[in-house]
Amino acid sequence: MSNLSGLVEIPARGGKAHFVDAGSFIKVINTHGEQVVDTWAFDAGDASEFMSMEATRATILKLRPGVGDTLYSNNRRAILTVTEDTSSGIHDTLMAACDRYRYGLLGCTEYHDNCTDNLAAAMAELDITVPCTPSPLNLFMNIPWDSEGGLAFEAPLSKPGGYVTLRAEMDLVVAFSACPQDLLPVNGSLGKPVEAHFEIHSQS
Repeated sequence: MSNLSGLVEIPARGGKAHFVDAGSFIKVINTHGEQVVDTWAFDAGDASEFMSMEATRATILKLRPGVGDTLYSNNRRAILTVTEDTSSGIHDTLMAACDRYRYGLLGCTEYHDNCTDNLAAAMAELDITVPCTPSPLNLFMNIPWDSEGGLAFEAPLSKPGGYVTLRAEMDLVVAFSACPQDLLPVNGSLGKPVEAHFEIHSQS
């Protein structure tokens, strides 16, 4: 069920989801560099259990997971483990997925593609309704912090072709959004959101 033949595109400004068997590996590729990929994981049999950034931070005592770190669900169960990272290693666990309200606060008066809607659409393709939008693991997103606790939005430091590999610790559904943020420097110098890719296989 998990294995995919070749790369799967996460469309620019859009989302994609796929079932993943426990023990399989998910390789998320920043194809062009500087593209943030919001990442979620849900128990394959119960979408009310999902990867939780809050539970993960409390367990690994880090703001930024690295190779060897396990991410946890809202039920405190291991759900994904980072096994390889050829990107900058700079990722974010703090920022919520963008939504129409966020773009409203940024002055956007018309509909703007957003990660919340991308998640819902990607899961709907698998006939799954998510009960909420969990805070994602924002792969490749650069949110530095200072000694006073201040945060900033800065351009990603990843290069084209950099990737992160995650091992599924349970049967799950993984979902991605190529973040459509173009009002802040979240997606760097590219000038506009672009596609990313992933692949799923049984060996790292």
